[in-house]
Amino acid sequence: MDHSRPDGHVTDSMSRGGSAGVPADQATVRRSNLALVLRHVSACGPCTRSAVAAATGLNKATVTSLVSELQARGLVKETGPQHAGSVGRPGVALVLDGSRVGALGMEVNVDYIAAIATDLAGRVIVDRRIGFDAMGSGPERSLDELARMAEMIVDDLDRLGVTPAGITVAVPGLIDTTGTVVVAPNLGWRGVAVAERLSHANIAGHIPITVDNDANLAALAEYTSGVAAGTSDLVYLTGEVGVGGGVISGGRLLGGADGFAGEVGHVMVDASGELCRCGRVGCWETKVGLAALVRMATPDRAYGMGPQIVRDPEERLAEIEQRRAEGDPRVDVAVAEVGRWLGIGTAMLVNLFNPRVIVLGGYFARLADLLIPAAQQTLACLGMSSAVERCRFAASDLGFGAASRGAAGVVVERALYDPTSVKILTPSAIGMIEGTPMA
Repeated sequence: MDHSRPDGHVTDSMSRGGSAGVPADQATVRRSNLALVLRHVSACGPCTRSAVAAATGLNKATVTSLVSELQARGLVKETGPQHAGSVGRPGVALVLDGSRVGALGMEVNVDYIAAIATDLAGRVIVDRRIGFDAMGSGPERSLDELARMAEMIVDDLDRLGVTPAGITVAVPGLIDTTGTVVVAPNLGWRGVAVAERLSHANIAGHIPITVDNDANLAALAEYTSGVAAGTSDLVYLTGEVGVGGGVISGGRLLGGADGFAGEVGHVMVDASGELCRCGRVGCWETKVGLAALVRMATPDRAYGMGPQIVRDPEERLAEIEQRRAEGDPRVDVAVAEVGRWLGIGTAMLVNLFNPRVIVLGGYFARLADLLIPAAQQTLACLGMSSAVERCRFAASDLGFGAASRGAAGVVVERALYDPTSVKILTPSAIGMIEGTPMA
C-alpha cells in the first residue's frame, strides 16, 4: 500500500520536539525514524525487524527500540515467525496493527451529517449518515449535532478497543489553516471556527481535530482508493446541493496559495443566469447542483419550498428515479439539461488541467449512466480535442461518503508520518522507551 502524500503536506507535529520525554533534537531524529519504520511495515509487511533494518539502513538495535515504541502506541504488532528460506531461526514478522488505533472522518453538508471511522489500513469500522438541515440550523446547532455524532462514534470505537488518532471534518467551503470556515455559501457560514469549537466539545480525550474542504478530501479518497486510484491527474466533482472540485495534478492535491483552489462551482458559466447563494450570478452549481436538478425534475419538492422534513440526498434521488420510472417527462428533460451544463463546465476543467479522468461523485455518480452521454457530447464540442480524447468520465463508487473517507485517510496519513501524534496506549512501556537508543 503506497502511503505517499498526494498533497505534499508535512504535518505541524513533525516539527515539534518531545518524543517519549527525550530532548527535542533527539526526539526529532527519533520521530523521523519511527515514521520511516512504520511506513515500511505498512507498505511491505509482514516483515521482520532484520528486514526493516536492511531496508531502512537503521541498525538492528535501533529498529528493535523503534518497534517497541510503535507497539506501545498500538501501531504495529507481531504476527508470528517468518521463514525467509535461509538457515537459522526465523524472525518474528511485523504488520500494521489495525485493531487498536483508528481514524474518524466526518462531513457536514447542506442536508446531512456523515461519518466514517477506519482502522489504519483503511478498513471501514463505522459508516453513518443522518439527514440534517445544516443550512437552516446555523453553525451552532450544526456543530452541536456534529459533536454529538462524534461523541457517539468515539464511544462505539472505545467499546471495540479502538482509539481514534484524530478527527478530520469535511466542510463545503473555504477553510483556512486554523480550521476556520472562511465562507461556506450553501451553509450560510462565515468565519466559523469549527476546529476550535469542536475541541471544546465533550469528545473523549484530547483528540486532534482538523478541518478541510469536502471536495479536496473526496479527491484524496478517489486518488488512494476510488475508481481512479493511482491516476496522477484527475478531477473529482462533488454532486451535492453545491458543486466543488478537487484537482490531483502530478499526483499532488492542487491547493493554491491559500488552499482555496477547487471552487469550480462558483465559476460563472451564464452571465444572465440565476443568483447563486454566494451572491454572484450564473455560477456553475446553479446549473448542475442537486438543487437545480430537483427544481427542474420535481418542482413541487424544490429546496426552500416551505417547511419540509429534511431528506437525505439519496431519498431525493430515489423520488426522482421513481418519477422517471412512472414516465414523468420532466425528469429526462432535467437530466439532459444538467448533463449539457456538466459538459460545459468540464470542458473548461479539461482545458485548464488536462486530467485523464473526471470522477463524478455524489448524485452525479448515482445518475452517471444518464448524465455522462450528454456531458461527453458537449465536452467533445468544447474541449481541446487532443485533451478530450485522452480523458474519460468515471462514476465514483464511494457514494456520498467520499469526503468522510478522505477525511479519515488524512488522519491515517498523519499517523504514518508522525507516529508520536498517537498517544502511548501501553503505559508500562514508557520507561523502556525513554532509555532506548535515539538513532
